[in-house]
Amino acid sequence: MNLIDTHTHLYLQQFDEDRDQVIETAKQQGIKQMFLPNIDSSSIDDMLALSEKYPENCYPMMGLHPTSVKENYEEELELVKQWLQKGGFCAVGEIGIDLYWDKTFQEQQEDAFRLQIRWAKANKLPIAIHTRNSFGEVQSIVKEEHTPDLRGVFHCFSGNTEQARKVIEMNFLLGIGGVLTFKNSGLDKVVREISLEHFILETDSPFLAPVPYRGKRNESAYIRIIAQKLADIKGISIEEVAEATSNNSLNLFKTDALNHE
Repeated sequence: MNLIDTHTHLYLQQFDEDRDQVIETAKQQGIKQMFLPNIDSSSIDDMLALSEKYPENCYPMMGLHPTSVKENYEEELELVKQWLQKGGFCAVGEIGIDLYWDKTFQEQQEDAFRLQIRWAKANKLPIAIHTRNSFGEVQSIVKEEHTPDLRGVFHCFSGNTEQARKVIEMNFLLGIGGVLTFKNSGLDKVVREISLEHFILETDSPFLAPVPYRGKRNESAYIRIIAQKLADIKGISIEEVAEATSNNSLNLFKTDALNHE
């Protein structure tokens, strides 16, 4: 059984003490591939170093996270553009709009999002979208920029069924993580209504750990918990969930095209 963690920040300092063991544990649990979204210029070196150390397991993305869009965002974007031109990335991410913490730079976030979508299309890469308190704004920009070759995932999807269907209509996948295991999230009702062909699995580790680890550090091995929860909701085997979501992931993220594999 092969499971894939399509969104994990294993390069962050929360894993400095036991990163190798965390990756080994994930592999033992059947999670052989882990996709690493970038945050900003401060995370690039550590992310790429991890990808170089584990070329068959860790696959980097390149992008500017919306909460890192500040006064100097144009400098940050120029760095993203330069790295994308070098190649070797499985997606442009994580990009999007976050209006939960701070709306000061909303206009700049929207500008950065649009630009990075265009770079993704130019480089024939999918996008990993971060959306928090901003589904309407994100959907509007994706629609504006939409072309048949624009594909990606709404990372950490936690919306309602109507929003899920809007994501699918735009030819995007739904990233399902630990929120699925939260008692009152309502996400169980949403996934019950949606076909498996529209899901990929993710942890967003070290954040958003699933029950029974909620509130603690998340890690890629916990993908198995999320997969089992999805299987239980759907009334199918975890093997079926693994096969479907892994195929969806590999069809979206073109890992075979990366230089380091």
